[in-house]
Amino acid sequence: MDFTPFTFPPDNSSFSSSVFCLCPTAATRIFLPSVYTLLFLTALPGNALSLWVFLRCISTISPTHVYLSHLSISNLLLSLTAPFLAAYYAWGSVWTLSGALCQLVLHVITPVLHINIYISLVILTWVALCRFAVLIQHTHASRPSTCTTLLPHTFFTCLLRASFASRVCAAVWVVAVGGIVPVTVYYSVNEATAADGAAEEGGCVEVCYSPAVEIGGSLSAAFNVPLFLMFFIFYLLVLLFYMTLLRHIRRSRHSTNITTSQSLLGRALRNIVIIQVVLSVCLLPYHIFKPIFITVAHYQLQPTSPPNILNHCHPLSTLIELKNCLLLLATLRGSTDPVMYFLLDKTFHHQTLVLLGCNRNNLRGKATLGSDTGSAGQRTGQVVDGNVATATGDLSHESVL
Repeated sequence: MDFTPFTFPPDNSSFSSSVFCLCPTAATRIFLPSVYTLLFLTALPGNALSLWVFLRCISTISPTHVYLSHLSISNLLLSLTAPFLAAYYAWGSVWTLSGALCQLVLHVITPVLHINIYISLVILTWVALCRFAVLIQHTHASRPSTCTTLLPHTFFTCLLRASFASRVCAAVWVVAVGGIVPVTVYYSVNEATAADGAAEEGGCVEVCYSPAVEIGGSLSAAFNVPLFLMFFIFYLLVLLFYMTLLRHIRRSRHSTNITTSQSLLGRALRNIVIIQVVLSVCLLPYHIFKPIFITVAHYQLQPTSPPNILNHCHPLSTLIELKNCLLLLATLRGSTDPVMYFLLDKTFHHQTLVLLGCNRNNLRGKATLGSDTGSAGQRTGQVVDGNVATATGDLSHESVL
C-alpha cells in the first residue's frame, strides 16, 4: 500500500492502472494477513506492558525512558492498525474503492502506519544522541572525545534532562502528524472525484487492492522523496553516533585494566550492535527498495497489452507484493521493541519481572542495583577521578540504546 492514494496520471499510466488487475498470490492473501494478526497479538500486550512500566513502575525517569515511553505509545497505535491491514490484504481485492473499510484503511490506517515508522526513526536518533552524550562525558579513554570540545556544554546538559526529552518528543509528534495528515486531506477533498469518475469506466481501479492504490501517483511519489532523504540522514547519524561510541569504548577498554569495566564495556558494545542490526534489518530494506519501485512504476512502465484484456495481471504485481512484504518487515519492529527494552535496560528488566511476579525474592536482592537508573545529572556525582569502572557501571544499569 502506498503512502498516499492514487493521483491519476495522464495517458498511458492511467490506462495501465485502470485496465490491469493486481493478481494477489498466497503471499498477499495468506502470509501478510497472518503476520499482521501475529503482530497485533504480540505488539499490543507488549507495548501496553512497556508503557505501564515506564509510566507507573519507574520512579526516577531518565531522558532515555521518556523517549522509549513515546516509542511505546507509537508502537501501541501501530498495533491497533494491524487487524485492519490484515483485512485489507485478505479482502482488499473484493472491497470497493469507495467502501467505508477501504476509505478507513487509506485515510486513517495507512497514515498511522507511516507516522509510526518515522516517529520511531527520529526518536531512536535522539536516543542514540542521548546515549552518546552520556558515555563520552562520563567515561574516559586515553584522551577525551573530540565531540566534547566541538559541541557546547549546554547542549549536553539539555540532552540529559527529562523535560527536554519531553519537548523533543512533542515536537516530533507535531511535525510527523502535521506533515502526513494534510496530504491525505488533500487527496480526500481534491482527488476523490477523479477516482470515482475513473471507477465508473470499469476495470480494476474500482476495487480497493488495485494499482491505483498500491502504485500511487505523482503527489505520493514527490512526497516520498523528502521522507527517503530524512530516513537516510537519520540512519547515517545513528550509525555515526554508534560508530563513535564503539571507538570511544574501545579506547576506554585499552586505557583500563579493571576486569569489571572490561565486562561492562563489552556488554555496551553488544547492545549497540543489537540495536544497529535491528534498524538495518527492519527499516533499511524498505527504504532502499521503495525508491526503486517508484522509479520503475512511474518512469519505466509502458503498457503493451491491448485494452480488451481486462483480467490480465498488472506487470508490477510481483514488485507490489515485495514492497508490501518489506513494509511488513518495517512494522514488525513494533513487536520487537519491547523485547529490546527488556534485554537492554536494566531498570525496565527489573520492574517488568517484579510486575509479572517472576523471581521476586532474587529481585529484592538486586533492587539497589537496578535503582541506580536515573537522570545523568544524578549519576554524575558517582564518577570520581575519571574512574571508568564506576561510570560504565552506571551506564550498564540504564538503557545503552
